[in-house]
Amino acid sequence: MKQVVQNYKSGELALLDVPVPACKPGGVLVRSAYSLISTGTELMKVSEAGMSMLGKARSRPDQVAKVVQSVATNGVAATYRKVNNRLDSYTPLGYSLCGVVEQVGAGIDDVAVGDLVACAGNEHALHAELNWVPKNLYTRVPDGLAPRHAAFGTVGSIALQGVRRGESQLGDVALVIGLGLIGQLVVQLLAASGVRVVGVDPDPVRCELAERLGAAACGDPGSAAVRDSVAELTGGHGVDQVYLAAGGGDNQPVELAARLSRDRGRVVDIGKCRLDLPWNAYYEKELDVRFSRSYGPGRYDPEYELEGRDYPIGYVRWTERRNLACFLDLLARGRVDVEPLISHTADFADAVGTYRLLEDGDLKAVAVLFRYPEHAERPERAADTAESAVALPAVRRDRAAAPSARVVGRPVRLAFVGAGNYATSMLLPHLSGRDGVRLSTVVTTTALSAANAQRKFGFAEATTDLDSVLGDPSVDAVFVVTRHSSHAELTRRALLAGKAVFVEKPLALDRDELAGVLAAVEESGNNRLQVGFNRRFAPLLREARKRLGARSGPASVRYLVNAGRLEHGSWYLRQGTEGSRFTGEGGHFVDTVSWLLQADPTSVYAVAAPGGEDLQVVLRYPGGSTATISYLTTGPAGFPKETLDLVADGRALRLDDFVRASVHGPGRWTSSRLPRARDKGQRAELDAFLAAVRSGGPMPVPLESLVATTAATLAVRDSLAEGAPVTLAGPR
Repeated sequence: MKQVVQNYKSGELALLDVPVPACKPGGVLVRSAYSLISTGTELMKVSEAGMSMLGKARSRPDQVAKVVQSVATNGVAATYRKVNNRLDSYTPLGYSLCGVVEQVGAGIDDVAVGDLVACAGNEHALHAELNWVPKNLYTRVPDGLAPRHAAFGTVGSIALQGVRRGESQLGDVALVIGLGLIGQLVVQLLAASGVRVVGVDPDPVRCELAERLGAAACGDPGSAAVRDSVAELTGGHGVDQVYLAAGGGDNQPVELAARLSRDRGRVVDIGKCRLDLPWNAYYEKELDVRFSRSYGPGRYDPEYELEGRDYPIGYVRWTERRNLACFLDLLARGRVDVEPLISHTADFADAVGTYRLLEDGDLKAVAVLFRYPEHAERPERAADTAESAVALPAVRRDRAAAPSARVVGRPVRLAFVGAGNYATSMLLPHLSGRDGVRLSTVVTTTALSAANAQRKFGFAEATTDLDSVLGDPSVDAVFVVTRHSSHAELTRRALLAGKAVFVEKPLALDRDELAGVLAAVEESGNNRLQVGFNRRFAPLLREARKRLGARSGPASVRYLVNAGRLEHGSWYLRQGTEGSRFTGEGGHFVDTVSWLLQADPTSVYAVAAPGGEDLQVVLRYPGGSTATISYLTTGPAGFPKETLDLVADGRALRLDDFVRASVHGPGRWTSSRLPRARDKGQRAELDAFLAAVRSGGPMPVPLESLVATTAATLAVRDSLAEGAPVTLAGPR
């Protein structure tokens, strides 16, 4: 299928061939009929992508701060790979469309195939022929409403939420500053509510349009006509609300708002304009400044948007989905008219040229629609793709799939399931272009991430259908690099399909998932499994252990992990579906200690700090060795992430954040400080895994060790719940 994309690094716009998105549970697959260009938001993004790197940095100082912090934590090289990966990727455009339901995912019963729906979201209502849209981001289009008008649903919801934030009443007078697409809709919504509106915009054409659509008067920001109209309509008191629907870096809108507001009036920011509030003016009138967050309550809440958890109507009357339905109802009843706002309708095939005309100013427009082919050829899709989050095949359980023999001398063929930041910055750069390796297929649930990985790393194919990969006898190994909640199930299926499997940590989020993986090993006879515990492969740590030498007595280990705080909204915080942070990451540290001590833990005791995720985890090992892992989320940002000390037999090993290591004892060894980057062992880990796949020899880490580490990590939760140590069972 085709999708409009932009490369943020180069500014390139393209109509790209990408895989058809998978129809996951909890949503529907929608074939686009019309999608709307937001001439404000989208053109700002397009313009920003065309800036120099310095210009991009100046426009996003928040992102620059994150880069600086990442350099301090992860080193220059890792940060460079991460930043370059994000910049040099195709990103989607669009967030408002109307289309026809083509496929219904599991758990959806409010729409059927063939229904016309309006869709929202800058990750789900894209300028693409097909989109997967979760339940709370679509709503059925009322009978009789034209699809081209229903495509305005998202921007209409933004305007509607702004009006709700203003709390206007019958007889109020409002000022709307900025008469672009959002401003024109705000004017109509206010007028339909019995509010008299004065509009402000430097473009006389837009002012005339707003007056035709219901504004009492409109004019240039500096004109006396605007001031006179406000004075006449309000008896000289000033407007009740000001709606800022303007953009740009000029502070004139907020200054004008203060001058024309009444005492204790409300100023609502809907757009993205400069907000250097003149303190005296806002203080003297005690103005109430409010922000309107996009489409309404639920926006940016993953449980609402992605998991379909609605807010009870008795507590939240107007959610983003209810706003979307409300605006469509207003359109259907003729209370709002969007037809006069449509400046241009372009065929989707001309999307790139249309953006260029808008950017260059050759096309003056309030709203532009893309019209999609009405009778596009529909690709065939597997019948069961709606049953799983990653379109997994139904593997036959009556036929075990032992690993197949490889053809000697043939390149190792790899498939990746998932192509997120870790895969593209820490794994694929070590595999792309490597002799004796072929990147066969990349599988993702979103079309564009697969296409990006294919372009950047040279995969032969990109798809959203895992069925074809697991059924392909030429694929030797499958990399599972998805979110934590899918690791165990994907690993189980790949093992049953006879593939060698490399799965990023964690292997499982609970004991049932771990048991399922082990059952797949037993059923298939396939134990070709590696978990991404890369620290044991780090060259610096391996050299330090070699310098320490063999030990005869028990060892004491202290491992301090300064994990740091996560950004609000990070999927790592979704403990209900993705497990706790320690469940997701703690296996790294347990495995590192176990490798250093060359043994598996026998018991786990964990203590948590009140009200937080800071943990102290004590592990006991055979022979009297112990280890304490201090996992802290509240430490300072500039402090090293990982420091480790091991003391045994009168000797001590110290590792300083994979930058320097030392051994103290009868002699002393100190490594030179790494000049460029922390090497946490990813490349060496991949070398070992590929060698095992190529030769058919043992996996780099015994399955028993992987299971023991996973069991110990899971036991932390049990110990916290019970307030007592948890004894770990030995190998079966």
